[in-house]
Amino acid sequence: MTVGAFLFRITEQRNSPSQLCPSSPDPIQNEYLLDRMKVLVGMSGGVDSSVAALLLKQAGHEVIGATMSIWSPDSNLKAGAKNACYGPDEVEDIREAERVSKDLGISYHVVDCREQYEKIVLENFREEYLAGRTPNPCVRCNGMIKFGVLPFMTEKLGIEFDYFATGHYAQVAFREETARWELRAAKDPKKDQTYFLYRLSQKQLSRAMFPLGGLLKSEVKQIAKENGLHVHDKEESMDFYGGDYKELIGVGAQEGKIVDTEGNVVGHHEGIWNYTRGQRRGLRIASEKPYYVIDLKDKTNEVVVGSKEETYHQGLVADSINWISVEGISGETAVEAKIRSSSTAKPARVTASDGKTVSLQFDEPQNAITPGQSVVIYREGAVLCGGVIARAL
Repeated sequence: MTVGAFLFRITEQRNSPSQLCPSSPDPIQNEYLLDRMKVLVGMSGGVDSSVAALLLKQAGHEVIGATMSIWSPDSNLKAGAKNACYGPDEVEDIREAERVSKDLGISYHVVDCREQYEKIVLENFREEYLAGRTPNPCVRCNGMIKFGVLPFMTEKLGIEFDYFATGHYAQVAFREETARWELRAAKDPKKDQTYFLYRLSQKQLSRAMFPLGGLLKSEVKQIAKENGLHVHDKEESMDFYGGDYKELIGVGAQEGKIVDTEGNVVGHHEGIWNYTRGQRRGLRIASEKPYYVIDLKDKTNEVVVGSKEETYHQGLVADSINWISVEGISGETAVEAKIRSSSTAKPARVTASDGKTVSLQFDEPQNAITPGQSVVIYREGAVLCGGVIARAL
């Protein structure tokens, strides 16, 4: 397929109902602006954001590249492996993004977001783990840093732009019937990243562009290669931090008991933050039957273990809900929901007790529903809402 064909997809993907939700009965307004626009592209130094910038440039827009700097060179953290969002290899990523920007002939800026990242992402990460929950820093970073602090700080530098684009695999559309922006799944189901973007507000979605939403990952790599982008075969970031999470939590060992569901002591631990629900390996418990982590109790500093069957639950309660395709719901609504980014959406029924809390019942029990993680709820191909899992039911 030619680059021209891919460029046509860009002008269509923002609001095309046929690609985004074939079964949807309601038309989606196609109001993608074809005039020349100023587009700020969040660049990570990887192939996805680089191709996003390339396609927007070839579509005739004025493209501005920007990378958020979140790593402090004075940090005492070891960070460990490469290919992580937060780590010392940020220097190399910035170098790669700068080179791509130069090759594309676009302006490029590095925006200092270190202070905000520490307060918004890392402090929350520590607090959640110490409270026995398992946070998702990437969700928090996208909603509050990448789509929040980065464009805000860029504008404070005097750099004007109309839209903010990234290399995420997702699609955005405006529906006239509800007068709301919708976040929809990407064409490539294996790369869809709507799970990580559910906290975006209507204002953020109204300015968001996802040039890769209508493409397969293989197509993106091919575009990069055909256009001579040196990052076409660069390894992707696999985690937000390349080192031991205990480095980020920053506390010493806190010995406690590992107990079964009847309260019997079956082992000891050195900190509940070393465990997550559903975990089997690393428990160091001598037993004829395998144990799995089913609960973490920060008040008593206990890790509760049980059988595989006890890791399954029928439902959950989630709070801090962000509504996207609607402002809320009344009664019980049939939906599909993800409780982790790597899973597929499962049929469920959702009810909202108030605007910030929902209860979800799955058609079939789900394994390791984990407080602190996100649940993202879909209806008719769009993200209905998402929130933070408070407890399993």
